[in-house]
Amino acid sequence: MLKKLQCFMLLVGCIFNSVEAAQVSQERAARDPEASTGYQKKAKVVAKNAMVVAANPYAVEAGYQVLKAGGTAFDAAIAVQAVLGLVEPQSSGIGGGTFILYWQADKQKLHALDGRETAPSKATAELFFEQGKPLRWHDAVVGGRSVGVPGVIAALEAGHKKFGQLAWNKLFDHAIQLSEQGFIVSPRLAKLVGMEINPGIRLLAPAKNYFYPQGQPLQAGQKIKNSAYANSLNLIAEHGSQGFYHGQLAKKISQAVQNSAQAPGLLTSEDLAKYQAKWRTPLCGEYKNNRICGFGPPSSGGFTVLNTLKLLQTHNLHQFPANDKRALHVFSQASRLAFADRNAFLADSDFVNVPLFELLADEYIQQRTKLIQLKQDMGEAEPGLAVAAHSTTLSRPSTSHISIVDQWGNAVSMTTSIEMAFGSAVMTGGFLLNNQLTDFSFNPVTNGQPVANRVAANKRPRSSMAPTMVFNKKQQLTGILGSPGGSRIINYVTQTLIGVIDWQLDIQSAIDLPKITNLNGTTALEANTDLADQLNYFKQLGHKVQIRDLNSGLHAIWRTPEGWQGAADPRREGIAMGY
Repeated sequence: MLKKLQCFMLLVGCIFNSVEAAQVSQERAARDPEASTGYQKKAKVVAKNAMVVAANPYAVEAGYQVLKAGGTAFDAAIAVQAVLGLVEPQSSGIGGGTFILYWQADKQKLHALDGRETAPSKATAELFFEQGKPLRWHDAVVGGRSVGVPGVIAALEAGHKKFGQLAWNKLFDHAIQLSEQGFIVSPRLAKLVGMEINPGIRLLAPAKNYFYPQGQPLQAGQKIKNSAYANSLNLIAEHGSQGFYHGQLAKKISQAVQNSAQAPGLLTSEDLAKYQAKWRTPLCGEYKNNRICGFGPPSSGGFTVLNTLKLLQTHNLHQFPANDKRALHVFSQASRLAFADRNAFLADSDFVNVPLFELLADEYIQQRTKLIQLKQDMGEAEPGLAVAAHSTTLSRPSTSHISIVDQWGNAVSMTTSIEMAFGSAVMTGGFLLNNQLTDFSFNPVTNGQPVANRVAANKRPRSSMAPTMVFNKKQQLTGILGSPGGSRIINYVTQTLIGVIDWQLDIQSAIDLPKITNLNGTTALEANTDLADQLNYFKQLGHKVQIRDLNSGLHAIWRTPEGWQGAADPRREGIAMGY
Protein backbone atom coordinates (compact mmCIF):
# COMPACT_ATOMS: atom_id res chain seq x y z
CA MET A 1 0.00 0.00 0.00
CA LEU A 2 2.74 2.44 1.01
CA LYS A 3 4.66 1.72 -2.19
CA LYS A 4 1.54 2.49 -4.25
CA LEU A 5 1.11 5.78 -2.45
CA GLN A 6 4.74 6.74 -2.94
CA CYS A 7 4.48 5.96 -6.66
CA PHE A 8 1.33 8.04 -6.93
CA MET A 9 3.00 10.94 -5.13
CA LEU A 10 5.98 10.74 -7.47
CA LEU A 11 3.67 11.00 -10.47
CA VAL A 12 1.80 13.92 -8.90
CA GLY A 13 5.13 15.57 -8.11
CA CYS A 14 6.17 15.50 -11.77
CA ILE A 15 2.93 17.18 -12.77
CA PHE A 16 3.25 19.83 -10.10
CA ASN A 17 6.89 20.53 -10.92
CA SER A 18 6.00 21.40 -14.51
CA VAL A 19 3.46 23.90 -13.21
CA GLU A 20 5.83 25.42 -10.66
CA ALA A 21 8.48 26.04 -13.27
CA ALA A 22 6.11 28.45 -15.01
CA GLN A 23 4.82 30.37 -11.99
CA VAL A 24 6.16 32.61 -9.27
CA SER A 25 6.35 31.25 -5.75
CA GLN A 26 3.21 33.03 -4.54
CA GLU A 27 1.17 31.07 -7.07
CA ARG A 28 1.83 27.87 -5.13
CA ALA A 29 -1.16 28.95 -3.07
CA ALA A 30 -3.41 28.97 -6.12
CA ARG A 31 -3.69 25.25 -6.80
CA ASP A 32 -7.17 24.00 -5.92
CA PRO A 33 -7.62 20.25 -5.33
CA GLU A 34 -11.40 20.42 -4.95
CA ALA A 35 -12.76 20.18 -8.46
CA SER A 36 -15.66 22.15 -9.85
CA THR A 37 -18.82 20.05 -9.76
CA GLY A 38 -21.16 22.16 -11.82
CA TYR A 39 -23.18 25.36 -11.65
CA GLN A 40 -26.78 25.45 -10.53
CA LYS A 41 -28.57 28.78 -10.36
CA LYS A 42 -29.86 29.53 -6.86
CA ALA A 43 -32.91 31.60 -6.00
CA LYS A 44 -32.65 34.05 -3.13
CA VAL A 45 -34.63 33.13 -0.01
CA VAL A 46 -36.26 35.75 2.21
CA ALA A 47 -37.48 35.12 5.76
CA LYS A 48 -38.71 37.46 8.50
CA ASN A 49 -37.38 35.72 11.60
CA ALA A 50 -34.43 33.41 11.09
CA MET A 51 -32.18 31.99 8.39
CA VAL A 52 -29.51 29.33 7.93
CA VAL A 53 -27.25 28.93 4.89
CA ALA A 54 -24.74 26.10 4.59
CA ALA A 55 -23.10 23.74 2.14
CA ASN A 56 -25.48 20.76 2.15
CA PRO A 57 -29.29 20.45 2.42
CA TYR A 58 -29.05 17.84 5.18
CA ALA A 59 -27.01 20.24 7.32
CA VAL A 60 -29.28 23.20 6.59
CA GLU A 61 -32.31 21.16 7.61
CA ALA A 62 -30.63 20.26 10.91
CA GLY A 63 -29.89 23.91 11.66
CA TYR A 64 -33.37 25.00 10.60
CA GLN A 65 -35.02 22.52 12.98
CA VAL A 66 -32.89 23.80 15.87
CA LEU A 67 -33.92 27.39 15.11
CA LYS A 68 -37.58 26.40 14.93
CA ALA A 69 -37.25 24.60 18.27
CA GLY A 70 -36.13 27.83 19.94
CA GLY A 71 -32.39 27.40 19.63
CA THR A 72 -29.97 30.26 19.17
CA ALA A 73 -27.80 30.79 16.13
CA PHE A 74 -24.95 29.12 18.01
CA ASP A 75 -27.09 26.09 18.84
CA ALA A 76 -27.93 25.77 15.15
CA ALA A 77 -24.26 26.04 14.15
CA ILE A 78 -23.42 23.01 16.30
CA ALA A 79 -26.12 20.92 14.60
CA VAL A 80 -25.01 22.10 11.16
CA GLN A 81 -21.35 21.26 11.77
CA ALA A 82 -22.17 17.81 13.15
CA VAL A 83 -24.08 16.96 9.96
CA LEU A 84 -21.53 18.52 7.61
CA GLY A 85 -18.87 16.21 9.05
CA LEU A 86 -21.01 13.30 7.86
CA VAL A 87 -22.35 14.43 4.48
CA GLU A 88 -19.52 16.74 3.37
CA PRO A 89 -16.48 15.03 4.95
CA GLN A 90 -14.12 16.29 2.27
CA SER A 91 -14.46 19.87 3.50
CA SER A 92 -14.94 20.08 7.26
CA GLY A 93 -15.66 18.10 10.37
CA ILE A 94 -14.88 17.47 14.01
CA GLY A 95 -11.35 16.45 12.99
CA GLY A 96 -10.63 20.00 11.81
CA GLY A 97 -10.63 23.62 12.94
CA THR A 98 -12.78 26.73 12.77
CA PHE A 99 -13.04 30.48 13.21
CA ILE A 100 -16.40 31.75 14.49
CA LEU A 101 -17.81 35.27 14.70
CA TYR A 102 -20.87 35.59 16.95
CA TRP A 103 -23.11 38.65 17.18
CA GLN A 104 -24.82 38.83 20.59
CA ALA A 105 -27.86 40.93 19.80
CA ASP A 106 -29.08 41.78 23.33
CA LYS A 107 -25.67 43.18 24.29
CA GLN A 108 -24.83 44.50 20.83
CA LYS A 109 -21.46 42.81 21.07
CA LEU A 110 -19.37 40.92 18.52
CA HIS A 111 -17.32 37.94 19.70
CA ALA A 112 -14.53 36.02 17.92
CA LEU A 113 -13.84 32.40 18.84
CA ASP A 114 -10.66 30.68 17.63
CA GLY A 115 -10.88 26.91 17.15
CA ARG A 116 -7.82 26.67 14.90
CA GLU A 117 -5.67 23.55 15.14
CA THR A 118 -2.34 23.62 16.99
CA ALA A 119 0.98 21.93 16.24
CA PRO A 120 1.96 19.06 18.57
CA SER A 121 4.16 19.93 21.53
CA LYS A 122 7.04 17.96 19.96
CA ALA A 123 6.89 19.83 16.63
CA THR A 124 9.94 21.82 15.51
CA ALA A 125 10.62 24.28 12.72
CA GLU A 126 11.94 21.34 10.65
CA LEU A 127 8.74 19.30 10.94
CA PHE A 128 8.42 19.09 7.16
CA PHE A 129 12.14 18.54 6.41
CA GLU A 130 13.60 15.37 4.96
CA GLN A 131 17.32 14.91 4.30
CA GLY A 132 17.92 18.48 5.41
CA LYS A 133 15.49 20.05 2.92
CA PRO A 134 11.85 21.15 3.15
CA LEU A 135 9.36 18.85 1.46
CA ARG A 136 7.19 19.81 -1.46
CA TRP A 137 3.67 20.53 -0.24
CA HIS A 138 2.00 17.60 -2.00
CA ASP A 139 4.54 15.21 -0.46
CA ALA A 140 3.56 16.36 3.04
CA VAL A 141 -0.23 16.22 2.83
CA VAL A 142 -1.13 12.59 3.40
CA GLY A 143 -0.51 10.91 6.74
CA GLY A 144 -0.14 11.69 10.42
CA ARG A 145 2.66 14.27 10.25
CA SER A 146 0.31 16.90 8.79
CA VAL A 147 -2.37 16.53 11.51
CA GLY A 148 -2.85 19.34 14.01
CA VAL A 149 -4.85 19.08 17.24
CA PRO A 150 -8.50 19.54 16.10
CA GLY A 151 -10.26 22.59 17.51
CA VAL A 152 -13.88 22.40 16.32
CA ILE A 153 -15.41 20.62 19.32
CA ALA A 154 -13.61 22.81 21.88
CA ALA A 155 -14.77 25.96 20.09
CA LEU A 156 -18.36 24.76 19.77
CA GLU A 157 -18.51 23.86 23.45
CA ALA A 158 -16.98 27.18 24.53
CA GLY A 159 -19.53 29.09 22.47
CA HIS A 160 -22.45 26.95 23.61
CA LYS A 161 -21.64 27.64 27.25
CA LYS A 162 -22.02 31.37 26.59
CA PHE A 163 -24.63 31.52 23.86
CA GLY A 164 -26.47 28.20 23.78
CA GLN A 165 -30.09 27.80 24.81
CA LEU A 166 -30.97 24.20 23.96
CA ALA A 167 -29.32 21.23 25.68
CA TRP A 168 -25.90 20.36 24.22
CA ASN A 169 -26.65 16.66 23.83
CA LYS A 170 -29.82 17.29 21.78
CA LEU A 171 -27.91 19.27 19.15
CA PHE A 172 -26.26 16.09 17.83
CA ASP A 173 -29.48 14.10 17.43
CA HIS A 174 -29.95 14.88 13.75
CA ALA A 175 -26.39 13.91 12.81
CA ILE A 176 -26.48 10.72 14.92
CA GLN A 177 -29.76 9.65 13.33
CA LEU A 178 -28.43 10.25 9.81
CA SER A 179 -25.24 8.35 10.63
CA GLU A 180 -27.17 5.35 11.90
CA GLN A 181 -29.98 5.31 9.33
CA GLY A 182 -27.96 6.48 6.33
CA PHE A 183 -27.76 9.48 4.03
CA ILE A 184 -27.72 9.91 0.26
CA VAL A 185 -24.30 10.65 -1.22
CA SER A 186 -24.31 13.99 -3.04
CA PRO A 187 -22.99 14.45 -6.61
CA ARG A 188 -20.14 16.64 -5.34
CA LEU A 189 -18.88 14.12 -2.79
CA ALA A 190 -19.16 11.31 -5.35
CA LYS A 191 -17.25 13.25 -7.99
CA LEU A 192 -14.39 14.15 -5.66
CA VAL A 193 -14.10 10.56 -4.45
CA GLY A 194 -14.20 9.24 -8.02
CA MET A 195 -11.49 11.65 -9.14
CA GLU A 196 -9.21 10.48 -6.31
CA ILE A 197 -8.54 14.13 -5.64
CA ASN A 198 -6.68 13.04 -2.50
CA PRO A 199 -4.62 9.85 -3.10
CA GLY A 200 -4.62 8.96 0.58
CA ILE A 201 -8.28 7.99 0.88
CA ARG A 202 -7.84 5.36 -1.83
CA LEU A 203 -4.97 3.72 0.00
CA LEU A 204 -5.13 4.37 3.75
CA ALA A 205 -7.50 2.32 5.90
CA PRO A 206 -10.14 2.87 7.17
CA ALA A 207 -10.81 5.72 4.73
CA LYS A 208 -10.41 3.47 1.70
CA ASN A 209 -13.04 1.05 3.01
CA TYR A 210 -15.50 3.84 3.66
CA PHE A 211 -15.08 5.86 0.47
CA TYR A 212 -14.37 2.83 -1.78
CA PRO A 213 -16.59 0.00 -0.51
CA GLN A 214 -15.72 -3.26 -2.27
CA GLY A 215 -13.03 -1.26 -4.07
CA GLN A 216 -15.55 0.96 -5.89
CA PRO A 217 -15.92 4.71 -5.32
CA LEU A 218 -19.09 6.02 -3.70
CA GLN A 219 -21.78 6.88 -6.22
CA ALA A 220 -24.16 9.83 -6.21
CA GLY A 221 -27.54 8.69 -4.94
CA GLN A 222 -26.05 5.80 -2.97
CA LYS A 223 -27.22 5.48 0.63
CA ILE A 224 -24.48 4.92 3.19
CA LYS A 225 -24.22 4.71 6.98
CA ASN A 226 -21.43 5.65 9.38
CA SER A 227 -21.92 3.91 12.71
CA ALA A 228 -18.41 4.83 13.87
CA TYR A 229 -19.24 8.53 13.49
CA ALA A 230 -22.51 7.99 15.38
CA ASN A 231 -20.53 6.43 18.24
CA SER A 232 -18.13 9.39 18.31
CA LEU A 233 -20.98 11.89 18.36
CA ASN A 234 -22.72 9.97 21.13
CA LEU A 235 -19.56 10.28 23.25
CA ILE A 236 -19.36 14.01 22.56
CA ALA A 237 -23.09 14.52 23.16
CA GLU A 238 -22.89 12.78 26.54
CA HIS A 239 -19.53 14.04 27.80
CA GLY A 240 -18.97 17.31 25.91
CA SER A 241 -15.46 18.14 24.84
CA GLN A 242 -14.14 15.70 27.46
CA GLY A 243 -15.52 12.95 25.25
CA PHE A 244 -13.32 14.14 22.39
CA TYR A 245 -10.10 15.38 24.03
CA HIS A 246 -9.87 12.69 26.72
CA GLY A 247 -10.57 8.99 27.01
CA GLN A 248 -11.07 6.43 24.28
CA LEU A 249 -11.68 8.85 21.38
CA ALA A 250 -8.57 10.90 22.18
CA LYS A 251 -6.59 7.65 22.32
CA LYS A 252 -7.96 6.61 18.92
CA ILE A 253 -6.98 9.96 17.39
CA SER A 254 -3.43 9.96 18.75
CA GLN A 255 -2.86 6.33 17.78
CA ALA A 256 -4.22 6.91 14.26
CA VAL A 257 -1.76 9.78 13.82
CA GLN A 258 1.26 8.04 15.33
CA ASN A 259 0.61 4.73 13.54
CA SER A 260 -0.30 6.14 10.14
CA ALA A 261 1.01 3.97 7.29
CA GLN A 262 2.16 7.19 5.63
CA ALA A 263 4.25 9.78 7.50
CA PRO A 264 3.47 8.92 11.15
CA GLY A 265 2.89 12.06 13.20
CA LEU A 266 3.77 13.53 16.58
CA LEU A 267 0.34 14.30 18.02
CA THR A 268 -0.23 12.72 21.45
CA SER A 269 -3.10 12.25 23.87
CA GLU A 270 -1.48 14.93 26.02
CA ASP A 271 -1.64 17.40 23.11
CA LEU A 272 -5.37 16.73 22.82
CA ALA A 273 -5.94 17.02 26.56
CA LYS A 274 -4.38 20.49 26.81
CA TYR A 275 -6.06 22.03 23.73
CA GLN A 276 -8.12 25.17 24.35
CA ALA A 277 -10.22 27.33 22.08
CA LYS A 278 -9.40 31.03 22.41
CA TRP A 279 -11.51 34.17 22.53
CA ARG A 280 -10.01 36.79 20.24
CA THR A 281 -10.72 40.43 19.47
CA PRO A 282 -12.60 40.89 16.17
CA LEU A 283 -10.77 42.91 13.54
CA CYS A 284 -12.95 45.76 12.24
CA GLY A 285 -12.60 48.72 9.90
CA GLU A 286 -14.65 51.16 7.83
CA TYR A 287 -15.54 50.95 4.16
CA LYS A 288 -18.07 53.28 2.50
CA ASN A 289 -20.11 53.94 5.68
CA ASN A 290 -20.07 50.27 6.59
CA ARG A 291 -18.17 48.61 9.41
CA ILE A 292 -16.56 45.42 8.14
CA CYS A 293 -15.57 42.93 10.83
CA GLY A 294 -13.54 39.77 10.41
CA PHE A 295 -11.09 37.50 12.18
CA GLY A 296 -7.56 38.56 13.07
CA PRO A 297 -4.45 36.40 13.52
CA PRO A 298 -3.88 33.50 13.27
CA SER A 299 -6.27 34.01 10.36
CA SER A 300 -5.07 36.29 7.60
CA GLY A 301 -8.58 36.54 6.13
CA GLY A 302 -9.95 39.46 8.13
CA PHE A 303 -6.81 41.54 7.67
CA THR A 304 -6.46 40.93 3.94
CA VAL A 305 -10.15 41.58 3.18
CA LEU A 306 -10.02 44.80 5.20
CA ASN A 307 -6.67 45.87 3.76
CA THR A 308 -7.91 45.35 0.20
CA LEU A 309 -11.05 47.39 0.85
CA LYS A 310 -9.07 50.20 2.48
CA LEU A 311 -6.77 50.36 -0.53
CA LEU A 312 -9.88 50.69 -2.73
CA GLN A 313 -11.60 53.33 -0.60
CA THR A 314 -10.51 56.29 -2.75
CA HIS A 315 -10.89 54.54 -6.11
CA ASN A 316 -14.68 55.00 -6.29
CA LEU A 317 -15.59 51.61 -7.68
CA HIS A 318 -19.25 52.61 -7.45
CA GLN A 319 -18.79 54.74 -10.58
CA PHE A 320 -18.36 51.58 -12.67
CA PRO A 321 -21.01 49.02 -13.65
CA ALA A 322 -20.93 45.77 -11.66
CA ASN A 323 -17.84 43.71 -12.51
CA ASP A 324 -16.61 46.28 -15.02
CA LYS A 325 -13.18 45.23 -16.29
CA ARG A 326 -11.64 48.58 -15.27
CA ALA A 327 -12.86 48.20 -11.71
CA LEU A 328 -11.63 44.61 -11.54
CA HIS A 329 -8.17 45.64 -12.70
CA VAL A 330 -8.00 48.08 -9.77
CA PHE A 331 -9.32 45.36 -7.47
CA SER A 332 -6.55 43.00 -8.61
CA GLN A 333 -3.89 45.60 -7.83
CA ALA A 334 -5.21 46.25 -4.34
CA SER A 335 -5.27 42.50 -3.79
CA ARG A 336 -1.62 42.23 -4.86
CA LEU A 337 -0.59 44.81 -2.27
CA ALA A 338 -2.68 43.27 0.48
CA PHE A 339 -1.37 39.76 -0.21
CA ALA A 340 2.22 40.98 -0.23
CA ASP A 341 1.82 42.19 3.36
CA ARG A 342 -0.27 39.19 4.31
CA ASN A 343 2.40 36.75 3.10
CA ALA A 344 5.16 38.56 4.95
CA PHE A 345 3.61 39.42 8.31
CA LEU A 346 0.48 37.42 9.15
CA ALA A 347 0.88 34.47 11.53
CA ASP A 348 -0.13 33.35 15.02
CA SER A 349 0.16 36.55 17.08
CA ASP A 350 0.74 34.52 20.24
CA PHE A 351 4.14 33.60 18.79
CA VAL A 352 5.22 36.50 16.56
CA ASN A 353 4.63 40.23 16.44
CA VAL A 354 2.03 41.01 13.76
CA PRO A 355 2.08 44.76 12.99
CA LEU A 356 -1.68 45.06 12.35
CA PHE A 357 -1.90 48.68 13.53
CA GLU A 358 0.89 49.79 11.20
CA LEU A 359 -0.44 47.82 8.23
CA LEU A 360 -3.96 49.23 8.54
CA ALA A 361 -3.01 52.80 9.51
CA ASP A 362 -4.51 55.47 7.23
CA GLU A 363 -1.14 57.04 6.41
CA TYR A 364 0.31 53.66 5.41
CA ILE A 365 -2.76 52.82 3.29
CA GLN A 366 -2.49 56.18 1.52
CA GLN A 367 1.14 55.44 0.63
CA ARG A 368 0.29 51.95 -0.66
CA THR A 369 -2.75 52.94 -2.71
CA LYS A 370 -0.58 55.36 -4.72
CA LEU A 371 1.15 52.30 -6.17
CA ILE A 372 -2.04 51.27 -7.98
CA GLN A 373 -1.88 52.23 -11.66
CA LEU A 374 -5.15 52.42 -13.57
CA LYS A 375 -3.76 51.22 -16.89
CA GLN A 376 -0.87 48.95 -15.98
CA ASP A 377 -0.44 45.81 -13.90
CA MET A 378 2.20 46.50 -11.25
CA GLY A 379 3.60 42.94 -11.29
CA GLU A 380 4.58 41.19 -8.10
CA ALA A 381 4.10 43.59 -5.18
CA GLU A 382 6.56 43.80 -2.31
CA PRO A 383 5.64 44.16 1.37
CA GLY A 384 5.39 47.76 2.46
CA LEU A 385 7.21 47.47 5.77
CA ALA A 386 10.85 46.57 6.28
CA VAL A 387 12.32 43.27 7.52
CA ALA A 388 9.79 40.90 6.04
CA ALA A 389 10.48 37.28 5.21
CA HIS A 390 8.17 36.00 2.50
CA SER A 391 6.18 32.84 3.05
CA THR A 392 5.14 30.51 0.26
CA THR A 393 2.61 28.68 2.40
CA LEU A 394 -0.11 26.82 0.57
CA SER A 395 -3.71 27.19 1.69
CA ARG A 396 -6.15 24.70 0.30
CA PRO A 397 -9.84 25.20 -0.44
CA SER A 398 -11.37 22.20 1.31
CA THR A 399 -13.41 24.31 3.65
CA SER A 400 -17.05 25.16 4.37
CA HIS A 401 -18.90 28.25 5.55
CA ILE A 402 -22.02 28.56 7.70
CA SER A 403 -24.13 31.72 8.06
CA ILE A 404 -27.00 31.80 10.57
CA VAL A 405 -29.30 34.40 12.17
CA ASP A 406 -31.89 33.50 14.79
CA GLN A 407 -35.24 35.00 15.83
CA TRP A 408 -33.56 37.30 18.38
CA GLY A 409 -31.07 38.71 15.86
CA ASN A 410 -28.07 36.73 17.16
CA ALA A 411 -25.85 35.63 14.29
CA VAL A 412 -23.03 33.22 13.44
CA SER A 413 -20.45 33.52 10.68
CA MET A 414 -18.43 30.31 10.90
CA THR A 415 -15.76 29.07 8.52
CA THR A 416 -14.65 25.51 9.17
CA SER A 417 -12.04 23.34 7.49
CA ILE A 418 -9.93 20.19 7.38
CA GLU A 419 -7.58 21.86 4.81
CA MET A 420 -7.10 19.79 1.61
CA ALA A 421 -10.01 17.76 0.23
CA PHE A 422 -10.33 14.80 2.66
CA GLY A 423 -7.63 16.30 4.88
CA SER A 424 -4.73 14.04 5.81
CA ALA A 425 -6.74 10.95 4.75
CA VAL A 426 -6.15 9.62 8.27
CA MET A 427 -9.57 8.48 9.50
CA THR A 428 -10.66 7.35 12.95
CA GLY A 429 -13.94 7.31 14.82
CA GLY A 430 -15.81 7.74 11.54
CA PHE A 431 -14.26 11.12 10.70
CA LEU A 432 -11.23 12.43 8.81
CA LEU A 433 -8.38 14.25 10.50
CA ASN A 434 -7.09 17.54 9.12
CA ASN A 435 -3.80 18.26 7.39
CA GLN A 436 -3.73 21.84 8.68
CA LEU A 437 -0.06 21.78 9.69
CA THR A 438 0.75 22.12 5.99
CA ASP A 439 -0.57 25.69 6.33
CA PHE A 440 2.73 26.50 8.04
CA SER A 441 5.68 27.62 5.96
CA PHE A 442 7.91 24.56 5.49
CA ASN A 443 11.03 26.71 5.29
CA PRO A 444 11.56 28.56 8.62
CA VAL A 445 14.08 31.07 7.22
CA THR A 446 14.04 33.09 3.99
CA ASN A 447 16.85 35.44 2.95
CA GLY A 448 18.31 35.18 6.42
CA GLN A 449 15.10 36.27 8.11
CA PRO A 450 12.82 34.04 10.23
CA VAL A 451 9.47 33.42 8.52
CA ALA A 452 6.55 34.57 10.69
CA ASN A 453 4.47 31.51 9.80
CA ARG A 454 7.17 28.93 10.57
CA VAL A 455 6.32 25.78 12.52
CA ALA A 456 6.58 25.85 16.32
CA ALA A 457 5.26 23.65 19.10
CA ASN A 458 1.64 24.48 20.07
CA LYS A 459 1.49 27.23 17.43
CA ARG A 460 -1.54 27.75 15.18
CA PRO A 461 -0.84 27.86 11.44
CA ARG A 462 -1.88 30.88 9.43
CA SER A 463 -5.27 30.56 7.76
CA SER A 464 -7.09 32.36 4.94
CA MET A 465 -10.54 31.72 6.41
CA ALA A 466 -12.53 34.95 6.45
CA PRO A 467 -15.82 34.78 8.34
CA THR A 468 -17.22 38.30 8.02
CA MET A 469 -19.99 40.47 9.44
CA VAL A 470 -21.09 43.87 8.17
CA PHE A 471 -22.73 46.67 10.16
CA ASN A 472 -24.35 49.82 8.79
CA LYS A 473 -23.77 53.37 10.04
CA LYS A 474 -26.46 52.81 12.69
CA GLN A 475 -24.42 49.83 13.93
CA GLN A 476 -27.15 47.41 12.86
CA LEU A 477 -26.02 43.98 11.72
CA THR A 478 -26.43 44.03 7.94
CA GLY A 479 -24.51 41.11 6.50
CA ILE A 480 -23.13 37.68 7.43
CA LEU A 481 -20.87 35.93 4.93
CA GLY A 482 -17.85 33.78 4.19
CA SER A 483 -16.59 31.15 1.77
CA PRO A 484 -14.34 28.15 1.23
CA GLY A 485 -11.61 28.41 -1.40
CA GLY A 486 -8.17 28.39 0.21
CA SER A 487 -6.28 31.66 -0.21
CA ARG A 488 -8.87 32.71 -2.77
CA ILE A 489 -11.44 33.00 0.04
CA ILE A 490 -10.14 36.50 0.61
CA ASN A 491 -10.88 37.63 -2.95
CA TYR A 492 -14.25 35.88 -3.01
CA VAL A 493 -15.44 37.64 0.14
CA THR A 494 -14.03 41.03 -0.87
CA GLN A 495 -15.54 40.95 -4.37
CA THR A 496 -18.93 40.04 -2.88
CA LEU A 497 -18.76 42.96 -0.44
CA ILE A 498 -17.93 45.32 -3.31
CA GLY A 499 -20.87 43.89 -5.25
CA VAL A 500 -23.32 44.76 -2.48
CA ILE A 501 -21.78 47.99 -1.17
CA ASP A 502 -20.42 49.65 -4.32
CA TRP A 503 -22.62 48.15 -7.01
CA GLN A 504 -25.81 47.94 -4.93
CA LEU A 505 -26.53 44.33 -5.90
CA ASP A 506 -28.66 42.04 -3.78
CA ILE A 507 -26.56 39.44 -1.99
CA GLN A 508 -27.48 36.57 -4.33
CA SER A 509 -26.50 38.60 -7.39
CA ALA A 510 -23.24 39.61 -5.72
CA ILE A 511 -22.39 35.97 -5.00
CA ASP A 512 -23.28 35.01 -8.58
CA LEU A 513 -20.81 37.53 -10.09
CA PRO A 514 -18.12 35.91 -12.25
CA LYS A 515 -15.04 35.68 -10.08
CA ILE A 516 -11.56 37.20 -10.42
CA THR A 517 -8.62 36.48 -8.14
CA ASN A 518 -5.07 37.71 -7.81
CA LEU A 519 -2.93 36.44 -4.93
CA ASN A 520 0.01 38.64 -5.94
CA GLY A 521 0.75 36.52 -8.96
CA THR A 522 -1.41 35.44 -11.89
CA THR A 523 -4.79 37.05 -12.47
CA ALA A 524 -7.39 34.27 -12.67
CA LEU A 525 -10.68 34.82 -14.51
CA GLU A 526 -13.57 32.42 -14.01
CA ALA A 527 -14.01 30.04 -16.92
CA ASN A 528 -17.26 29.89 -18.89
CA THR A 529 -18.32 33.40 -17.86
CA ASP A 530 -18.49 36.81 -19.53
CA LEU A 531 -15.44 37.79 -17.51
CA ALA A 532 -13.33 35.20 -19.34
CA ASP A 533 -14.05 37.13 -22.54
CA GLN A 534 -11.98 40.01 -21.11
CA LEU A 535 -8.76 37.99 -21.32
CA ASN A 536 -7.16 40.29 -23.90
CA TYR A 537 -7.99 43.44 -21.93
CA PHE A 538 -6.09 42.18 -18.90
CA LYS A 539 -3.22 40.92 -21.03
CA GLN A 540 -2.90 44.35 -22.65
CA LEU A 541 -2.47 45.85 -19.17
CA GLY A 542 0.40 43.46 -18.52
CA HIS A 543 -1.40 40.83 -16.44
CA LYS A 544 -0.38 37.20 -16.60
CA VAL A 545 -3.86 35.73 -17.06
CA GLN A 546 -5.31 32.31 -16.43
CA ILE A 547 -8.84 31.19 -17.35
CA ARG A 548 -9.95 28.58 -14.82
CA ASP A 549 -12.75 27.31 -12.61
CA LEU A 550 -13.02 29.43 -9.48
CA ASN A 551 -14.73 27.18 -7.01
CA SER A 552 -16.12 29.56 -4.42
CA GLY A 553 -18.77 28.44 -1.95
CA LEU A 554 -20.12 31.70 -0.55
CA HIS A 555 -22.96 31.48 1.95
CA ALA A 556 -24.47 34.74 3.11
CA ILE A 557 -27.38 36.46 4.81
CA TRP A 558 -28.24 40.12 4.25
CA ARG A 559 -30.74 42.44 5.90
CA THR A 560 -33.38 43.81 3.50
CA PRO A 561 -36.65 45.76 4.00
CA GLU A 562 -38.52 42.48 3.38
CA GLY A 563 -36.50 40.51 5.95
CA TRP A 564 -33.33 38.43 5.98
CA GLN A 565 -32.20 37.37 2.51
CA GLY A 566 -30.27 34.10 2.37
CA ALA A 567 -28.01 33.26 -0.56
CA ALA A 568 -25.97 30.19 -1.52
CA ASP A 569 -23.24 29.95 -4.14
CA PRO A 570 -24.41 28.31 -7.40
CA ARG A 571 -20.97 26.69 -7.74
CA ARG A 572 -21.63 24.25 -4.88
CA GLU A 573 -24.52 22.35 -3.28
CA GLY A 574 -25.53 24.74 -0.50
CA ILE A 575 -29.00 26.13 0.12
CA ALA A 576 -30.68 28.75 2.30
CA MET A 577 -33.69 28.03 4.51
CA GLY A 578 -35.58 30.34 6.85
CA TYR A 579 -38.88 31.18 8.45
